[in-house]
Amino acid sequence: MKLQYIVSIIVAAIIISAAFYALVVYKPESDLINEDPIDPDDKPPVAVGNESFVEAVNEFSLDIYKKIFESSEENSFISAYSIFVALAMTYEGALGETADEMQSVLSIQQDNESFHNYMKGLYDLLNKEDSDYSISTANALWVQENFKLLSEYFSVIQDYYGGDATEVDFGNPSEAANIINQWVEDNTNGLIKDLIQETMISPWTALILTNAIYFKGVWKVQFDPVNTTNRSFDVSTENSVLVETMKLVETEDEFLYTEDEQVQVLELPYTGDDLSMVIVLPKEDDLSSVIASVNADQIENWKNAMVETNVDIYLPKFTVETSYGLNDYLKDLGMNLPFTSAADFSGITGNKDLYIDGVVHKAYIDVNEEGTEAAAATAVLMAFTSNGHHEEPQRIIFDCNHPFIYLIQHKQTGTILFMGSVLDPSA
Repeated sequence: MKLQYIVSIIVAAIIISAAFYALVVYKPESDLINEDPIDPDDKPPVAVGNESFVEAVNEFSLDIYKKIFESSEENSFISAYSIFVALAMTYEGALGETADEMQSVLSIQQDNESFHNYMKGLYDLLNKEDSDYSISTANALWVQENFKLLSEYFSVIQDYYGGDATEVDFGNPSEAANIINQWVEDNTNGLIKDLIQETMISPWTALILTNAIYFKGVWKVQFDPVNTTNRSFDVSTENSVLVETMKLVETEDEFLYTEDEQVQVLELPYTGDDLSMVIVLPKEDDLSSVIASVNADQIENWKNAMVETNVDIYLPKFTVETSYGLNDYLKDLGMNLPFTSAADFSGITGNKDLYIDGVVHKAYIDVNEEGTEAAAATAVLMAFTSNGHHEEPQRIIFDCNHPFIYLIQHKQTGTILFMGSVLDPSA
């Protein structure tokens, strides 16, 4: 039987625009750095934030996902991890009240060695070679000619995020987009194409920061396509649809499982046991209430309560493709100043000349018998400023025949990499 694959791709791109130079030609990386340091008097004190950085990433993932879910009537899927990394790299150059607002949303500490070591450690973990699966992440900066980055800022991006800098000609939007999009394709195994549209690039564009993450693995216990059948999925109390549903039933395999009054929670591991998919299935078909109440602590409690259990699994095949504008969601979370001309990102260039103009996110996931194929892309455009479980062995029915949420986690760190919900697998 063909091995199943999961491919999760995260591409985060941060577009930062400033009114400096309209025409750009390629230059060596050494020409991109401004050696002038930030005046110490201009640096804000180290923000007091959450020392649990995994919790910070996961809380952000849940917070922004809730905002998106609240306003959506369709299947949803994002990579908040990708958005987090993109915003974290931007946050590294934020000062004053701008930094304070970003810190309150991201719950991380600026100029903090522990956070930097966490980011570098996670970067290294996601780029380690493993025979059981493939996972990698990459960051890059694309800089306009004569647009100088402070050496202190660039060193942080290079040392802790693994990001390099390259100059492109933003005066030629088509060529610049092609160069960046080729990097995106190369770092997502060709699964994300045309992330940057040339219409996004203007003569004021100064800097584009990109992040990509790629994962390919196989289920530890595989689904047999022969067992896939059409079954009813309750989209709502009044509406049902027939969908192709995969089955793992009457097997000797045990899966980590728990439940409480509201939900059933099941973990489906991938070969190597480093990553897994966790599915949270509401008991009363009330997905909204579950999402509204869930937090990082609750997810951790569910995982801690899980025990090896015989479970009969029914999981629909589904494909979800999404596109979001994230400005309003981030503002609702408390990130307002960075979107105004009063923003201070002078930690990037030494000047208060940048603000976030727009944040967009696109994502794709396909779940079938062979596994999962997923892709996501984020662009932040910036412009020039003016419990419970069964103790007795028994067989549990885990029937995803109504809306559910799911996430893919890096088990060693507990970091949530992807998150989504299925309201209608046939959509």
